[in-house]
Amino acid sequence: MNCALKSKFEDRTYPMGTWLSIGHPRVAEVSAANETDFILIDTEHTTIGLETVENMSRAIESTSSPTETVVRVPWNDPVRIKRVLDIGVDGIMVPMIDTVTEARDLVTAMRYPPDGIRGIASGRAADEGDSFEDYVKSANGSHVTIVQIESEQAVENAPSIAAVDGVDALFVGPADLSAAIGRFGQWDSKKFNKVLERVVDAAHEADIPIGTLTVNVDQVELRIQQGFDFLIVGKDTSSLTNAISAARAEYDNVISENTTQSQAADSFEN
Repeated sequence: MNCALKSKFEDRTYPMGTWLSIGHPRVAEVSAANETDFILIDTEHTTIGLETVENMSRAIESTSSPTETVVRVPWNDPVRIKRVLDIGVDGIMVPMIDTVTEARDLVTAMRYPPDGIRGIASGRAADEGDSFEDYVKSANGSHVTIVQIESEQAVENAPSIAAVDGVDALFVGPADLSAAIGRFGQWDSKKFNKVLERVVDAAHEADIPIGTLTVNVDQVELRIQQGFDFLIVGKDTSSLTNAISAARAEYDNVISENTTQSQAADSFEN
């Protein structure tokens, strides 16, 4: 683990991430080879377990790319957060943080005593004990802590949540937030984009970056213009689906054209 990703967030260099839902190291390795700044491994809405997270993290580290690993945990659970951090990932994203208290609880779970409650163990993150003391001394300031804003309550509390010491970034969960305000999937609606503006302003007033997910690359320019400082662009499942769909469409088009030409030639000969 290193602090490069945290520095990119602090310096607002527009880091880009890729979203992984497929729990296989090969997918992580191929994604990292494209030199995205970080890969988000989703364990909230997938069946990906801790051993798979460890193997995916190892696959990312095996490439020559500087890509780093962020894991979205299922909930604001200190036990789960502790176990993911012990793997040696570079950051944590936590869904459904609605209040200042929940944000503070998250930061406490991320930190070793006396600043927090994270249990100390000489696991993979500490090189199995070889750099145990150094890791414990530096860990509290090394990870990226990302809070997801996904409800109307979270939007109302966003300025206070963003101001919590130890919260490094806000992240709008577009699906849940759009559903919460009655505009599910309506990315162009005025109400949804007005809410986005409020959360962006809250992050910037607290001098921390804010990001979101965009599956459609056509929305990248819009989100950057709206003030987002980093984006997760694309998901493995969507990218795979779109690529196969495009290939199928092109294949069918070629077959159709050649069949038409062949039928025309047969008609001419007859």
